[in-house]
Amino acid sequence: MALERVGFIGLGVMGTPMAGHLAKAGYGLTVHDLNRDGARKVAAPYNNVAIAESPKAVGAASDVVITMLPSGVEVREVALGAVGLIEGMKPGTLLLDTSSAEPWHTREVAARLAVAGVAMVDAPVSGAEAGAKAAELVFMVGGEGKDIERVRPLFEVLGKQHFHLGPVGSGHVMKAINNFISAITLMATTEGLIAGTRNGLDPTVMNDVFDAATAGSWISRTQFRRHVFNRRYDDAFKLALMMKDINIARKVATDVDLDLPLSQAAQRLWAEIQALQPADASLSELVRALETRAGVELKPRDNK
Repeated sequence: MALERVGFIGLGVMGTPMAGHLAKAGYGLTVHDLNRDGARKVAAPYNNVAIAESPKAVGAASDVVITMLPSGVEVREVALGAVGLIEGMKPGTLLLDTSSAEPWHTREVAARLAVAGVAMVDAPVSGAEAGAKAAELVFMVGGEGKDIERVRPLFEVLGKQHFHLGPVGSGHVMKAINNFISAITLMATTEGLIAGTRNGLDPTVMNDVFDAATAGSWISRTQFRRHVFNRRYDDAFKLALMMKDINIARKVATDVDLDLPLSQAAQRLWAEIQALQPADASLSELVRALETRAGVELKPRDNK
């Protein structure tokens, strides 16, 4: 069976390695990004990758279009704008949105595309840059079963697992909740490390204990060893994007009349810190801000 023609829009930290995996797997790929140099970088190693000048052109050349963009605002513009996908995609084609987006925008886009005979699946990911590079992403999926089965081969190229949460928009609800829990875990783990360090413990050994005991998490396994103990604070994921996901998670809760006091407090605390950071600040800067407030540095003892 011939491989479907795939479009890819959004060639950033996540999209670049994802598009590369699809090209290596033999898919005919049409790519677009506002950063044309980024698109050329993706296309250069392959003879099965073409660069398009607009989302409309990507849509016209593709059976399935994948978007990996900062938020649902950008997805909506790419899909429905003046030179958007809706102007180029034919009936029977499909949009697979892997962005971390607002579910209300997702549902609007899906409804508009459906009128044009275009299906939509939302499948935001977990795994960060390392997961994208290693093709070990986890997809949280919303959409119709037949549409999800259609894009399953793409999930298998790009990741290790996918979970069907419900109709279109469900994947983005799940993603926001997942990231919100990660945000709370990052703050709680940082505060615990700060308390232990002030009491004379080595934070790197504390982190080892977390990983062997009940406080362990993806955050303890990755964030501190890769970006904090080495004092680099260089996580490629942006603080502003985590704040966006926190706000989405809060909205999906309040929209169904839930009063969740921990989420409300976490949103306020994160917003206070984010307001003092540059717009492009790394997620790791949350840890540095908490260190600065406490007057404690999370580094191995032998570096003191």
